[in-house]
Amino acid sequence: MADEVLATRAPESDAQEVSGIEGDTKPDQGAASMGEITKFNDTEVYITKPADYPHAPSKLLLLLTGGTGVHSTNNQLQADKYAGEGFLVVMPDQFAGDPAPTTTTSSGPAEAHPSIIEQVKLGVASVAKSFTIDMWLARHTPEKVLPILHKVITSVKEEFADAVANGGGIYAVGYCFGAKYVLLLGSSALHQLDSAHVHVRAPESDAEEGIVKQGPQIKCGAIAHGTQISQQDMAEASVPMCVVAVEDDPLFPDRVRNEGLEAMKAKKLDHEFRVYPDVPHGFAVLGDYADGGIVEKQGEAFEQMLGWLKRH
Repeated sequence: MADEVLATRAPESDAQEVSGIEGDTKPDQGAASMGEITKFNDTEVYITKPADYPHAPSKLLLLLTGGTGVHSTNNQLQADKYAGEGFLVVMPDQFAGDPAPTTTTSSGPAEAHPSIIEQVKLGVASVAKSFTIDMWLARHTPEKVLPILHKVITSVKEEFADAVANGGGIYAVGYCFGAKYVLLLGSSALHQLDSAHVHVRAPESDAEEGIVKQGPQIKCGAIAHGTQISQQDMAEASVPMCVVAVEDDPLFPDRVRNEGLEAMKAKKLDHEFRVYPDVPHGFAVLGDYADGGIVEKQGEAFEQMLGWLKRH
């Protein structure tokens, strides 16, 4: 249970605290994104395309970000990498203009031995930050996020029907916050939403209320270091799924991952699962890490997810 508490209170950022700094890691010097921001059904989306599209066929990839959202340079560069591999990428704003807060616990350099007063100040700041994150997460629950994604998917199927048809459906990748929603979009269960949870409706109640059960909204998915994922989310996945995880990650606890993996195996779902050691939560999102080992594994994770998409 402690793991679940940590998972809901931790910052939703592309990169967990690295060298005392929270939020996006710095992009490469001079790096600039290649796509554009537009709107589908009143939702901002970042769209980036292969250089030869539409003259050459492409496949449609839905990219769901961590809490930093569509205006993060790192997220845009991540989307551009997939576009460079032949995918037409649509990255929607899941947060309706309200990305995760990126407050830090200290505005000055860290002291080797902070005074008692400084320790108290840091503690208060940490509590305030946790409260701020909790409030943000409370504003972005499945009953708020899923309708946004469904509207974007409806628009995408119309706007880029050629790419959807060429791939035989929509591919999806999700990082951090977005990983849970790749699993939900890849589920064949019909979800009833309330103010706190996502529930699976019983088939008999669906029939009684005249509700038509829809199939998965995506063809296959790949997720990296997810947050707020339950064992049920993984068990209900019904499309091929690639899972990139971080060793000893309190945001995606071992118990949840292992039980979810066993559920995938039991239903013979096509899947690929890899746990990366010695990396922070958020490592798979493009960023300028000083640690060469993290950079190397970042590249490995991208190739793993890219390879999965291309094989399906």
